[in-house]
Amino acid sequence: MTKTFAEEVVEFNRNLHYSGNLPDDFQVLNPYLDNPETMIVMEKFYQKYYNDSHQRKFLIGINPSRHGAGVTGVPFTDTKRLEAVCGIKMESAHTHEVSSVFMYDVIGQYGGAEEFYKEVYINSPFPLAIVRKSKGSWINANYYDDKELFKDVKDFMIDSLKKHITLNLDTSEVFILGKKNADFISKLNKEANLFEKMTVLEHPRYIQQYKSKEKQLYIDKYILTLKN
Repeated sequence: MTKTFAEEVVEFNRNLHYSGNLPDDFQVLNPYLDNPETMIVMEKFYQKYYNDSHQRKFLIGINPSRHGAGVTGVPFTDTKRLEAVCGIKMESAHTHEVSSVFMYDVIGQYGGAEEFYKEVYINSPFPLAIVRKSKGSWINANYYDDKELFKDVKDFMIDSLKKHITLNLDTSEVFILGKKNADFISKLNKEANLFEKMTVLEHPRYIQQYKSKEKQLYIDKYILTLKN
């Protein structure tokens, strides 16, 4: 029996584990191990929107933030939008994440969560949250923030992207969030030959932080690009 898209994603997340090297001062957080409720809400989400075998477009982020997917297990989805838009309540955590605000504005104008998730799948080449020690506390980090870090996680990322592709994702064109992210993914692509064409969109966090006055233009750009 073939598995549904949802079952494949849930299985991928259940088996997520990074055991490679990391430079000093970096740590990987696995939300599925840290909070049992994450596994539950993540499963509910995929069962609700991905319970089929359609091919989807692949929208690629950087790595989860510890306030977004690092808590909910759902990319670009904080607990506020998980409950308000997707109807899935998380009891053990309450998070607000700026990228999630933008992404759900896009989703709303795209036609709503059902319409959007029927056509698009979001994940990251490094699907776990990364934090780095800074002045005694831990802050969000990106996989490309440090040369050593990228070198350590590169093979894991290629492996992870290959596993995602087997979910039935369209590899003729992929959509990458953030220009710097795209530079690094094109390095992986040269090595592993994963995608035919890469289309770059500005990252939601960048838009919210620096371009909020022109936010509608970026929402339109996302929708035009993804619906083409």
